[in-house]
Amino acid sequence: MEHATGSLLRDGVILLGAGLGFVLLFRRLGLGATLGFLVAGAVVGPQVLGLIGDAEAKLGVAELGITLLLFIVGLELNPGRLWRLKEDIFGLGLLQVVACGIAVTAIIAIFAHFSIPAALALGLPLALSSTAQVLPMLQSSGRLRTPFGERAFSILLFQDLSIIPLITIIAAMSRNPADAAGPPGWVLVLYTLAAVVGLIAAGRFVLRPLFRGIGNMGEREMFVFAALFTVIASAALMEALGLSTALGAFIAGVMLADSPYRHELEADVDPFRSILLGLFFLTIGMMLNLTAIAERPLFVLSMALALIATKTLVIFLIGLAFRMSWRAALALGVLLSQGGEFGFVLFAQATNAYLIAPEAASLFGAIITLSMATTPFLMTLTRRFRETPIVPGEREGPKADGANALIVGYGRFGQTVGQMLLAQDIPVTLIDTDIEMIDVAGEFGAKVYYGDGTRLDLLRQAGAAEAEMILFCTDGEQVTADVVEAVHEAFPRAAIYVRAFDRRGLIKLKNGPARLVVREVLESAVKMARAAMEGLGIDRAEIDRAEDMYRARDKERLRIQLEANDIRAARAIVAAQQPWGNDR
Repeated sequence: MEHATGSLLRDGVILLGAGLGFVLLFRRLGLGATLGFLVAGAVVGPQVLGLIGDAEAKLGVAELGITLLLFIVGLELNPGRLWRLKEDIFGLGLLQVVACGIAVTAIIAIFAHFSIPAALALGLPLALSSTAQVLPMLQSSGRLRTPFGERAFSILLFQDLSIIPLITIIAAMSRNPADAAGPPGWVLVLYTLAAVVGLIAAGRFVLRPLFRGIGNMGEREMFVFAALFTVIASAALMEALGLSTALGAFIAGVMLADSPYRHELEADVDPFRSILLGLFFLTIGMMLNLTAIAERPLFVLSMALALIATKTLVIFLIGLAFRMSWRAALALGVLLSQGGEFGFVLFAQATNAYLIAPEAASLFGAIITLSMATTPFLMTLTRRFRETPIVPGEREGPKADGANALIVGYGRFGQTVGQMLLAQDIPVTLIDTDIEMIDVAGEFGAKVYYGDGTRLDLLRQAGAAEAEMILFCTDGEQVTADVVEAVHEAFPRAAIYVRAFDRRGLIKLKNGPARLVVREVLESAVKMARAAMEGLGIDRAEIDRAEDMYRARDKERLRIQLEANDIRAARAIVAAQQPWGNDR
């Protein structure tokens, strides 16, 4: 037992250390984390340094990363977003996968002399691009929320969805006797339908009440447990039926996509997804047959170039057919020209199905790796052709696609702020931890997500990186100066507005990056005082004078207190205004 534990710790140190080092290096070179993990796995694997062995055993655990990735993809599919992007997802995305899959399959069958089933098992996965590489590129360039970025995202989303039918196609072509001994295809279809219906029913009648109860308890750790249980239980059910575990996780995500707990679930699951997905790419790198690649370097290079050229041309033509400008269509083609991470998953499926040899899986895995490495360079080399020339006097960079706001706290204060912004058609995302408030808001048609809005990971999942403003409307003193500073550092693009409990809170936030800090009861108290004076028959001019005098004294007192950083400062002004003092 001690030996096994020591070996596990040793392997963990080597894998994590190699992954960390190579990812940092590849990030600095602009090549992305995925390539870093693949190269790190190859270096520490049995064919180079030989520091780690038994990659197949580690792959069984690492494949949970793919399962969690499909769960998060499912969480993205809320009905509103699906409906808005339906033409790009199911039109542009479907056409891209089919056209690129057929074109690449034909090239493999004709020039590499593979059989039709083998060519399909290799060509269809190569039609998919790298979500893990492309999305960070769109985010870093600020184009994810632009029309171009949403089209690229729609294609990537459909590609992620297509992993399920592609796994089914490979299973249907399987030559593995163990697969042949399994139930016939029509029985698997019935199993699939029954499992999908069962998971949807479980989501409605079991999972939502479960998460609601955990939310009322306020136990974040239980949310993590429940989220992982949901993913693994859904995947285990599908595996027991002989179906795709990824399909189970995906359906689990879809049935929770429109729930108030979506952002909390994404924030809790994402760290596990990142770690396990990194481990998946490390093990794929360890399993690459470098000898087979070294024996046929020209084949790998020529097929990688053929893949890039074919996908760029096909996507360029599809973009033109969808009335994109030629520059935007070219940019889309170059951006999506590489192979993707799901290719490794499908190659492993095809190997298990006896459709391709392990050597072929290694060769085409190297082709995916090489194509991914070229994307950043191709985007740089084609920039002058892809980007519209800037006319002197025009603003450079992508144009903003409309302001949007993220409101933390949807109580009485947050409701007023949110409803006024919505009245101006400003898109608003609402976050609160009060389950009862979330339920009541839902009855009136407002969509409020569950979660602690002071957590950076949850804010990021809720879209803070693209938000124009973040408004903290929570009561009490939950939003401290440290929280505001951390939010500003993580999301510098967003203007920050804070509701302070009283002048003490305002003083604590005075030197922070918040654009505005307001005391929560000041205006309502002034309004009540005016109404009381009107009730006593005092002249309107006198009421205005009293308000102006109060505001002037309050402003001067606050200035002195802010300069002194002391609530007890300006006592003379306080005494002149009201003998018992005031800390509001």
